[in-house]
Amino acid sequence: MKRILIILFLLSIATLAICQDTAPSSSFAPGSAYLYSGTLQEADQLKIKTYIWGQVRKPGLYIVPDDTDLLTLLSLANGPTEDAKLSKIRIVRSTEEGEEIILVDLKDYMETADDNLIPTLQPGDTIIVSG
Repeated sequence: MKRILIILFLLSIATLAICQDTAPSSSFAPGSAYLYSGTLQEADQLKIKTYIWGQVRKPGLYIVPDDTDLLTLLSLANGPTEDAKLSKIRIVRSTEEGEEIILVDLKDYMETADDNLIPTLQPGDTIIVSG
């Protein structure tokens, strides 16, 4: 009788272990949000939410350090696809006056290497890479 109780006890523990919920505890579906903590020096840096849509390999929500620029976010999204029009990138930004559309031509940047052509992102920015 004692052996039967031990066996039942062990089976119930094994069943509980097998039936545990292995779903992620995040409210996001896997792959829908990406967190980039920056370098070790930036680990405690303020993070902002940004979105990148369109012709990139990993579109979605990105939580990045507050000094992240467009080129860094594009790189975090595994870069543009072959169909991406790098001369027609839009940043949709909410302002107190309403919505602002910032046009960015990455082809100009690639030809000139002028860092002033790459804007720093702000909280809530949505980047749209046209195709």
